Amino acid sequence: MENEIRKLTYCDLGFVDYEAAWELQKKVFNKRLARETEDTFFLLEHPHTYTLGKVAHRSNLLLTDEQLKERGIKVYDIDRGGDITYHGPGQIVGYPIIDLKNWKEDTHAYLRNLEQLIINVCKKYGLDAGRKEGLTGVWIDDRKIAAIGIKVSRWITMHGFAFNINTDLSLFGGIIPCGIKDKEVTSLEKETGIKHNINDIKRDLLEEFARIFDYMLYTEIDRSRFINSLKEFERAEHEQG
Repeated sequence: MENEIRKLTYCDLGFVDYEAAWELQKKVFNKRLARETEDTFFLLEHPHTYTLGKVAHRSNLLLTDEQLKERGIKVYDIDRGGDITYHGPGQIVGYPIIDLKNWKEDTHAYLRNLEQLIINVCKKYGLDAGRKEGLTGVWIDDRKIAAIGIKVSRWITMHGFAFNINTDLSLFGGIIPCGIKDKEVTSLEKETGIKHNINDIKRDLLEEFARIFDYMLYTEIDRSRFINSLKEFERAEHEQG
């Protein structure tokens, strides 16, 4: 929409169980669909979790149920694109819930711009990251530093990216990441040789996301206030029903 000032609501959710964050995404999706909220961008971390996308092969999960339980890893079959990936502490996960009708009705362009977001932030830390033909995500040579898996319904986005910062990469050993057997997984810490402040990287991601997706204004809202606003929306829906 030309001449419209694009606005974004940003919320740092901190450390959140995967299932709780997924439910939150669904609620915000419904609120965005009803035009009861602006585009929303979440950044957060998850506890140890493996997620399998719509085209995932269960054989790419290499651990038994007993091993998963011993290591405290939860597993979810979810509705994003892509195969299997890992989420955990030290990895920043980004969930944009935005209406592409107000940007570009182009899922491919959206995906490529999420990749560009990570590429640009990596560059800030001296890393030459890029794309790999035929594969999604962000790569440094043959090492994957960020996975991307999205869902777009009625031009509103869900899910997003997982960017390895100070991630324990050994957890990727329990899966065949994204179903790709001949490539490594890496992190910002591994590539630069130092641990990074997660909050600093979140700030870099927020600022770059706003720039890439043409947001003129963004409002930061704390987690508790955001959850309360959702509860009010749901209560109003219930009363109308």
